[in-house]
Amino acid sequence: MSDRGESEIRAEGLSVTYTGGGMTTRAVKNCSFRVPKGKVVGLVGESGSGKSSALMAIPGLLPAGTLVSGSIYCGGTDLAALKEDGLADWRWRRIAIVPQGAMNSFTPHLTIERHITEVLAHHLKTHRKAGRERAAELLRAAGLDAAMLARYPHELSGGQKQRAALALALACEPGFLLADEPTTALDVITQKEVLDTIVNIVRERGMGLLLVTHDLSLAAGICDTLIVMKDGEIAESGPARQVAENPRHPYTQRLIEAIREMDVAR
Repeated sequence: MSDRGESEIRAEGLSVTYTGGGMTTRAVKNCSFRVPKGKVVGLVGESGSGKSSALMAIPGLLPAGTLVSGSIYCGGTDLAALKEDGLADWRWRRIAIVPQGAMNSFTPHLTIERHITEVLAHHLKTHRKAGRERAAELLRAAGLDAAMLARYPHELSGGQKQRAALALALACEPGFLLADEPTTALDVITQKEVLDTIVNIVRERGMGLLLVTHDLSLAAGICDTLIVMKDGEIAESGPARQVAENPRHPYTQRLIEAIREMDVAR
């Protein structure tokens, strides 16, 4: 992977406010965090805590009319200050997303091969034959057989679709990967397999990964850093083991206690 001098994503004083229907909702409030290359950063918290809004603010993929303030630096560029044309240059080639539902990555009437080769052709001007070879490499890297290229999204299992979505996100060799609850609706075994694949690829390639999840125990086992969000604010952050074993904030303590109680109940 080429080094474009973008060693980290750094959010400073990031706020996200949704407007509509006569209502205003501050989903993210003055948050600052870093996602360095070569590291896995977990953004954890309950539903509605603002973690997905913080993630989607990075590539500028929030709903129209959303107000974003603060800065999101990457390689000396403030992404939060860019218009749509400028942000389009960053998506795929520098920053890619593995979304919450794998079907959000795919158009039903296109094969997996078409999805990947069209991304390669559009962003990297890759010709058809080379694109197909590259698509096969990407599927294998994501843990799928190259024969899956000929299949349509509905012909894949949930875990296979998520792996195909990972292959698609890696197509242009981005420096950073944003994963928004990437294993939602998968069974426990498949969740672990898919997450292990994502983390292994990120570490092998020296990428930076921002992983959004509500599962603190899962994040603690695979992340270098944990950022705990509550009501749009960062309640606590630090090395994953430190946050999981010696939480300082009462909210983090309650999350961990709830996990322990569920483990005992099982």
